[in-house]
Amino acid sequence: MFRRFYGGLTPPSALTSTTNLSSIPTPNSWQTMPNAPSRRFPRATVGITVSITLNAAEAVCRYLSLRCQVQIEPTRRQYSNKEQEKLRDLFGEPERWSRTVRSILWMNTSVVIPGFTGTTLIDLQLPCTFDFTVASTKYFHALEAAEIPLCVLFSGTVFYRGEGDALQVAQIPWERETNYRLPVEVWRQTIDQHYPNSAWLRLERDSFNRLYEYKVRNGIPTWEQVVDKLVASKEADEVPV
Repeated sequence: MFRRFYGGLTPPSALTSTTNLSSIPTPNSWQTMPNAPSRRFPRATVGITVSITLNAAEAVCRYLSLRCQVQIEPTRRQYSNKEQEKLRDLFGEPERWSRTVRSILWMNTSVVIPGFTGTTLIDLQLPCTFDFTVASTKYFHALEAAEIPLCVLFSGTVFYRGEGDALQVAQIPWERETNYRLPVEVWRQTIDQHYPNSAWLRLERDSFNRLYEYKVRNGIPTWEQVVDKLVASKEADEVPV
C-alpha cells in the first residue's frame, strides 16, 4: 500500500491508503521532510525529501523508476476579492467559476532511485517558472497567502529479484495519489531568489517590433517606462468625463 506524504514548511500528519501489492517489494509508505526553497539549483526549484519504505523490512528493490504528475486543484480553497480579481485572467468572472474552474496540470516529473533494502531517502525537485504564458504561474502569482492545493499522482516501474534470483518487473499504477497543500510563501521565496524584482513576458515578434519602434520613436530609455506610459495613456482614455 501507499502512504500519503507531506512536504513544505508545515507538515501535516501522514495519511495511509489500504492498497496492498502482495509480496512484491513495492513502496509501502511515503513521508516527506520539510524543505526551505533550495539555493542549490541554477533554476527556481521547490525541493522535498521523500522517505520511501517497502512493504517488508527485508524486501529488496533493485531499481525504481518513479513518475509523478503534479496537479493544482483550485476548487479546494477560498479566495479573497483581490485574488479573485487577478484570477479573472485564468478563470473569467467569479460568477462563472462553477463552470470554468478545473484542475491545472503543473508538471510531470520523474526520478530514478537506485537499489535499496527497506527504506531510502530521495530528493524530489519541482521546477518553478515565472513565465506568465503558463497557467500555473498565473495561478500561483494571484495568491496572496495561505496554501496551494496540490494532487500528486504516482506511477512507475519496480525492478526486483524474484524466485531463483531472476530479475522481475512490477508496475505502479496511476491510481496512487496524494493531496498536499504547498504554502504560498514557499513558492514566493523560491521565485524571489531566482527572479528578484523581475518578471518575464513573452511576445510574438510582430508585437515586439511594434513596441520597440514605439520606444525608439518616443525616446523612452527603459521598457518599464514604455509600459508605464502606455498604461497611463490607456487609463486616461477610460476616465469618464
